[in-house]
Amino acid sequence: MSGSTAAPDQLDERLVRTSPLRKLLGRPELGSVVGAAAVFLFFAIVADSFLQASSFGTVLYAASVLGIMAAPVALLMIGGEFDLSAGVMVTSSALISSMFSYQMTANVWVGVFVSLLVTLAIGAFNGFMLTRTKLPSFIITLGTFLMLTGLNLGFTKLISGTVSTKAIGDMEGFESARVLFASTLTLGGVEFKVTILWWAALVGIATWILLRTRFGNWIFAVGGEADAARAVGVPVIRTKIGLYLGVAFAAWISGQHLLFSYDVVQSGEGVGNELTYIIAAVIGGCLITGGYGSAIGSAVGAFIFGMTSKGIVYAEWNPDWFKFFLGAMLLLATLLNAWVRKRAEATT
Repeated sequence: MSGSTAAPDQLDERLVRTSPLRKLLGRPELGSVVGAAAVFLFFAIVADSFLQASSFGTVLYAASVLGIMAAPVALLMIGGEFDLSAGVMVTSSALISSMFSYQMTANVWVGVFVSLLVTLAIGAFNGFMLTRTKLPSFIITLGTFLMLTGLNLGFTKLISGTVSTKAIGDMEGFESARVLFASTLTLGGVEFKVTILWWAALVGIATWILLRTRFGNWIFAVGGEADAARAVGVPVIRTKIGLYLGVAFAAWISGQHLLFSYDVVQSGEGVGNELTYIIAAVIGGCLITGGYGSAIGSAVGAFIFGMTSKGIVYAEWNPDWFKFFLGAMLLLATLLNAWVRKRAEATT
């Protein structure tokens, strides 16, 4: 008989006990949490009003508007892809809801659901073109970005005669839609926007998908090495199309918030926001190369964005400095995340 007992160093790595420090270092959002603590302490010192309860509600609102989009963008980046059309897709979603409702003189909820279908179709188009043409997602979504930018402006001017939509605040269903997408909740005398709840829900769902479902395993697999994932039976095409549909769904939510917050929509809005979503995901620990990151990290990245954008105002600094701080945070967070990952690998 040739049976033998496995040596201790030959044990299945899944049975090896992991130290708390090693688990902590292995978390992709660790660097962003450290950065968030540093940003919080900095503005708590330099801005007297930063720690007021009302300021906290404002910071959370700024973070939530970004975070709603940053969560699905983070999942898409973990899957190894980008979406440069995400920013203008938000505006497209709002424009479709507004113009369809106004032109058809229908209940605004009809426009809301038509917008959902069209926005999801745009996401499906991105995913389909990516998987069929094999072109880089940068090229595919850049093309979609340019097309949507032109369509937003062209259709708005064609239908309304100006670069903004007509007001629909007096139409049936507007107030109930505002409650869902743009209402304000008061807790303890502090006002919180409903977008904070949308943000928390999307981050929770995205985290559950990544860590508790088969689809989450597929996302990490296709982001790490798509060909290897396909070889072991991972449905790469379905996974990537699903990720683009997730971005489109979040764009729909953000678009409805934009519409029902201001009643009218400017057709040129949203350009450049796609980079901010990507920055939040990268600050939160996502790798540009894919296969690594977390939805919670994207939330921390969005929170850092909210603290910085409002902290500069509370400190009474020139807001022109915001982009400088955002770029500096991106570089520092990327370096810190790389260092943390190397330390985690060194402990294995």
